[in-house]
Amino acid sequence: MKMLSPTDALFLMAEHRRQPMHIAGLQIFALPDGAPKTFIRDLVKDMRRHSEPSPPYNQRPVFRGTWFWRDDDHFEIDHHVRHLSLPAPGRIRELLEMVSRLHSALMDRSRPLWEVSVIEGLADGRFAIYTKVHHSVFDGVSATLEVVRSLSEDPNQRAMPPVWARVPSRRKRSGALVPPVGPVNALIHSMETNFRIVPGAVRGALDLLRRSRGKPADATPYQAPPTMFNVPISSSRRFAAQSYSLARIKAVAKAAGGTINDVALAMCSGAIRSYLESKDGLPKAPLISMVPVSVRAADSPEGGNQVSVILANLATHIVDPAERLQAVMASTRRAKDRMAKMSRVEQLAYAATGLSPMAVTSILGLDRVRPAFNVVISNVPGSKKPLYLNGAMLEETYPISIPIDGQALNITLTSYCDSVAFGYTACRRSVPNMQRLLDFTEQALSELEAAVGLA
Repeated sequence: MKMLSPTDALFLMAEHRRQPMHIAGLQIFALPDGAPKTFIRDLVKDMRRHSEPSPPYNQRPVFRGTWFWRDDDHFEIDHHVRHLSLPAPGRIRELLEMVSRLHSALMDRSRPLWEVSVIEGLADGRFAIYTKVHHSVFDGVSATLEVVRSLSEDPNQRAMPPVWARVPSRRKRSGALVPPVGPVNALIHSMETNFRIVPGAVRGALDLLRRSRGKPADATPYQAPPTMFNVPISSSRRFAAQSYSLARIKAVAKAAGGTINDVALAMCSGAIRSYLESKDGLPKAPLISMVPVSVRAADSPEGGNQVSVILANLATHIVDPAERLQAVMASTRRAKDRMAKMSRVEQLAYAATGLSPMAVTSILGLDRVRPAFNVVISNVPGSKKPLYLNGAMLEETYPISIPIDGQALNITLTSYCDSVAFGYTACRRSVPNMQRLLDFTEQALSELEAAVGLA
């Protein structure tokens, strides 16, 4: 058995019926030219033929005083690979409704924590794959890497094994906090680890105590105003998604002197501002976003979670889009400068310490009064080249994430070729009419283009 890291175990401990802790991806494929009518059925049949998965796809969680991964001796491929069909008329609307239902369901902990649903019946002849995996197994970056590894840049490649059937990459020493075997070595490792995490933990604790002192760019925990997003959630989910031109976002970033991520945050800020205004729920104080930052090495094959966080001021109180963008840029720049002074391990400790009070404040319902932040906005890079599955071209890919108590809305972005996909995942009850965020996001991008002189 292999012990989970504290971060990975946290996703199991935090899970309950209203708060499933899995992430997912939705990929939409075009059938290859000349594909037989049985292409999708044959694809599913071939996936099920690979019934002896490699780690971590053959491991389930067990609790022995702490959480461990254990090989599943009764693995059943039919539970993990499913073949579904959309109801008529097979529009994207029906697809997103089906995905919303699938994403609402808890995963069975007596089995390995992953599922793949191949969905046919789209009116335009395409098909979709919804892949669901528990956050204790992969973070967003590693899950995206798994998807990329399961596909090919060669449109002529066939007989491609699914990702769970691939031989796992050789594990490299990544600096993860994994205790060695043996009491003496464990003691030495514990002392070394504590020494390494102290600076980051201290910084995280200080950020909990200090305030921004009137500096808009300086976002700290618990300075966020309460909003309609910061409430207990139900078990029902709603997922909405749309892709936007990467060239448009790059052009705004270049004109404003910022980054693609700055513009993406400003688009989310504009969309959230318009949405809250439409619900008469826009606070006077600016909303604060928690932005996960990967500390994973570019070539790391490790699963699990290797993520720190920064807080960004979304400047939702500012009417002018150009001024709002500049405020977002200033906030992310300050947060990144602070993070750059820490080592990788210190960054992990900083995030854990700074967000640790949420375990108590959420239980006590204090998010309604003083949330740690208002919304999670993640940006996960994807492939820059077209990808194929047995000749079927991947045309669209969307990330699906986790709302939690006190954080009813989650926004995750991923890039693919010449587009950026925005995936909005929310509690259906707490965030009504969430699909309007898609229109507001397009509106926000158009406003930014006009503000920087690109209209």
